[in-house]
Amino acid sequence: MLRRSLENRDAQTRQLQNAVTNVEKHFGELCQIFAAYVRKTARLRDKADLLVNEINVYASTETPNLKQGLKNFADEFAKLQDYRQAQVERLEAKVVEPLKAYGTIVKMKRDDLKATLTARNREAKQLTQLEKTRQRNPSDRHVISQAETELQRATMDATRTTRHLEETIDNFEKQKIKDIKTIFSEFITIEMLFHGKALEVYTAAYQNIQKIDEEEDLEVFRNSLYPPDYSSRLDIVRANSKSPLQRSLSAKCVSGTGQVSTCRLRKDQQTEDDDEEDEDLDVTEEEN
Repeated sequence: MLRRSLENRDAQTRQLQNAVTNVEKHFGELCQIFAAYVRKTARLRDKADLLVNEINVYASTETPNLKQGLKNFADEFAKLQDYRQAQVERLEAKVVEPLKAYGTIVKMKRDDLKATLTARNREAKQLTQLEKTRQRNPSDRHVISQAETELQRATMDATRTTRHLEETIDNFEKQKIKDIKTIFSEFITIEMLFHGKALEVYTAAYQNIQKIDEEEDLEVFRNSLYPPDYSSRLDIVRANSKSPLQRSLSAKCVSGTGQVSTCRLRKDQQTEDDDEEDEDLDVTEEEN
């Protein structure tokens, strides 16, 4: 009867031990993965900060509307990284740390299991010793009574530690379920809060990009290519770029104008000479 009771309690202890081992294994894995998730998020924040800096540097080299649009976008994106930093800190405090704390909790439960197993082993040893004493000295009541007393003490100690372990593991299971609900609820809340803010920020960033006036910036760019005196300089370039035929025709026109003037001059001189001859003829006639 006592032997069967020991076997039942051993089976119960193994089940409790498996429960603690299961939590130790999976909570450890969850803790490592959540910690890696937080580190990845922090690295994403750092890369985003670099992106913000580069956008600002590039914006300073661009046309006014594009410059302003990019800077507004960078400001919104930088604001998002502030929310991401808060996300990292909250995940660390509300998710990773509680999971990490289970390392200490599991260690304490293992100490309780160890104490229970020690008491069980002592009880089993005393039972075996009593059985051997009864077999070797069935008529020695003093030795048998002493062995029975030691077994009774061991049984009481094992019973007490087993009851304590049962209560401890029961509380452990209750707290584990509560903590799991809390940890995952916090994780979901933190993520929803961040992504809600991210949606607001990305909406504002999108609107800032869409407000960039392409035509106005294109006009600014074109004006930067052509200086204010470009029109007068263009006329000079056009004048110098006439074809040889056009230049030859212009020269002939000038030459023809000069010939007409010369002919007219010669004709005028001839008319004057004729007048002088007529005057000489009149004078000669009067003398005769």
